[in-house]
Amino acid sequence: MNSSYPRPATANYVLVMLVLAYILSFIDRNILALLVGPIRAEFELSDFQFSILHGWAFTLFYIFLGLPIGWLADRFSRKWIITSGIFLWSLMTCLCGFAKNFGSLFATRIGVGVGEAALSPPAYSLMSDYFEPKRLRFATAIYTAGITVGSGTSYMIGGWLYEKFDAMGGWQVPALGWEFKAWQLTFITVGLPGVLVAALFLLVREPVRQKTALDKDEGADLADVGQHLRNHWQAYTSLIMGMSMMAVIGYGMLTWLPEFLLRTYGMDKTSGGAWLGGIFIIGGTAGTFSGAVFAELLQRRGYEDANMRLIGLVAAIVAIPAALAALMPEAGLALALYALVTYLQYTHFGVGIAALQLITPNQMRAQVSALMLFATNLFGLALGGSFVAFFTDFVYQSDSALNLSLASVAAIVYPVAALAIFWGLRHYRAAQQAIE
Repeated sequence: MNSSYPRPATANYVLVMLVLAYILSFIDRNILALLVGPIRAEFELSDFQFSILHGWAFTLFYIFLGLPIGWLADRFSRKWIITSGIFLWSLMTCLCGFAKNFGSLFATRIGVGVGEAALSPPAYSLMSDYFEPKRLRFATAIYTAGITVGSGTSYMIGGWLYEKFDAMGGWQVPALGWEFKAWQLTFITVGLPGVLVAALFLLVREPVRQKTALDKDEGADLADVGQHLRNHWQAYTSLIMGMSMMAVIGYGMLTWLPEFLLRTYGMDKTSGGAWLGGIFIIGGTAGTFSGAVFAELLQRRGYEDANMRLIGLVAAIVAIPAALAALMPEAGLALALYALVTYLQYTHFGVGIAALQLITPNQMRAQVSALMLFATNLFGLALGGSFVAFFTDFVYQSDSALNLSLASVAAIVYPVAALAIFWGLRHYRAAQQAIE
């Protein structure tokens, strides 16, 4: 098999398209966080019930479909899998705007998750064939920036769009008998751009798959994947558990920070969304790129496990400011600390993805990536928002105690993440040596 990588210009175009798709995916999945109030009022929901709509409805098929999609991506065209996924989740986001009851909104949120399940496992595999190992960490960091840019954009435009549509009094189409409320129009508006990105992705070419020392000529089946995971179970368990714990607090903050600012400090959606959007786009994106730089510095100092080690260091450092941020007496102090927390939080994900690829044979990368996404999204997307809501509804038993819930989750989860990572470092080094 040809071991040469595509030209940098070609690789960079593919990376730009993947980043655009990832940005839109986070806008579409996170827009619900800006609509907590109107949707709770529309369907008379508690915080915990809303968290099920936000997390479990999206995650229900997202986490399980990732595994078979990973299997397909290791065998067939990753380009067509990703293109189909972008179109599907964009369509389903628009259809969220047509929901007339809780059941139909729940079903369309499931559809968004089904479409988005087709993006990341093949994307990670695709990047490993477009970028040689020394550049992969930076490519995955750039791709990961889609999380912060997409989440920040959803905050900035979500509140603004909702309030504009609310001021309009919604929209009626008498000829068709349609009547849309402001929250429904918000869904439709953010879903439409994905159709264009799906069309642009048709220009991407499927690259030649590169080989590692552990790849087989006849390809890897599920038994091979299982055997490789068993051989290095400590390394994979440590990395995936650490990443999953980071996802719990990451998605918990994504879901509840806008509502936290409203309930604790009386900040309206437009102002809160603008501040949080800026923090995520600037601070989170800077953190994402800094993670690759920090890992590079660690590696130069002789740490061959630099990608994974950085995750443990970040988790240990960020626990205290994350717990304190939610307890600040003024909004300005809370936002300042959350800016620091967001910067540190997002240093970990890009290097974590690179760490996974570098201990996994090429023919298994999409499947193993899907396994990690299964875990991180089960803990993060499905449980992150609900874990915070659990404290609010069942421990503190007051909507006004959302700040205490955020502080409690941060104080519990970050130390667990750090312990999981540091436990597995020597096993990760062994897995890395085996593949090299």
